[in-house]
Amino acid sequence: AVLRAYHEVEPRVQAERYRRYRDVLALTARGVADRLGWTLPPGCESFLAESLPSWPPFPDTNDALRRLKGAGHRLIILSNVDDDLLAGTRHHLAVEFDAVITAEQVGSYKPAAGHFAAARTQIGDGRWLHVAQSYFHDVQPARALGVPTAWINRKDERPLDDRGPDHEFRTLAEAADFLVTSR
Repeated sequence: AVLRAYHEVEPRVQAERYRRYRDVLALTARGVADRLGWTLPPGCESFLAESLPSWPPFPDTNDALRRLKGAGHRLIILSNVDDDLLAGTRHHLAVEFDAVITAEQVGSYKPAAGHFAAARTQIGDGRWLHVAQSYFHDVQPARALGVPTAWINRKDERPLDDRGPDHEFRTLAEAADFLVTSR
């Protein structure tokens, strides 16, 4: 119930207007608590933003990133967070990224097109595969913009539309296997 409420509240907060992600998380925490009938003590809304930089990546992530980088793939982060929050998260990642594009930099949140436009500026007309876990925030908007997609469907979910991704994998390791061998 908590995650379902979170996934309903957060996109609405993000769509209202651009705010720093810390504020989005605080408003989302308050909205989830209200929806579930919980009392969130004043000042506790920041618990998500405070904890985010300590969240570890999925167990397969670092090895997959190392293999992709080692195979010569350019890696770019398109993240719906603030620069400072992502800086904390990046300490857990085993590779340097070729570029980083955040919501703070583009002034909007995916599924809006800002991240994708900024990435297109950096990539140019080169080949691009958008690999992501969020169907709503990433796969749908990338497909709408004509960007090929690979969905990391860790929870065996159904696509939110009839179109589906170009590729679907259960883990980032599976995606790396495909990308390294198909290069």
